[in-house]
Amino acid sequence: MASGEHRYRVSVEWIGNQGSGTSGYRDYGRNHEIRTEGKPMIPGSSDPAFRGDASRWNPEDLLVASASACHKLWYLHLCSEAGIVVETYRDEAVGTMIDTATEGRFTKIVLHPHVTIRAGGDVALATELHHAAHEKGYVANSVNFPIECEPVIDTIAK
Repeated sequence: MASGEHRYRVSVEWIGNQGSGTSGYRDYGRNHEIRTEGKPMIPGSSDPAFRGDASRWNPEDLLVASASACHKLWYLHLCSEAGIVVETYRDEAVGTMIDTATEGRFTKIVLHPHVTIRAGGDVALATELHHAAHEKGYVANSVNFPIECEPVIDTIAK
C-alpha cells in the first residue's frame, strides 16, 4: 500500500451564467462540471431544494457516495486479506443534513451494505470487517460527523 502524501486535483467550472451572472439569487443556474484528467466529466448542480437541477449530481450526493465507496474499497481489501470471498456488494447509503438560517451541515451518514460471501465463509468475521473498514476509511476519518454501518451478510454456494 502506498503511504505518504497524496494530492487530488479537480476542476469545477460553473456553467450556469444565464446572461446576467449572479445579478440576483434567481437569475443564475447552479450547474457545473467536475473534471479531472483522464476521467469522465461529472455533471453537477445544487440540490433541487436550492434551485439545482435534480438530474445532476450535487455535492451532498457526492459526499455520501464518497463515504460509501471508500468504506466498500477498504472492506473488500480486508475481506481479501482475511480469505473471505465477496461475491456481491451493494450499499444503499443515506446521508442526513440539516439546514437552518445560520448553517447547513451533515449530521450523519448511515451505510447499509448488503454483502454476499461464498458459502463456507466466516459470516461473523465478514460482519466484523465492516468495523475495521470503518476505522481505516479515509473519508470516515476526515469528516466531523458520524458514519454508521448497518451491514447484512448473506452466503451463496460456490
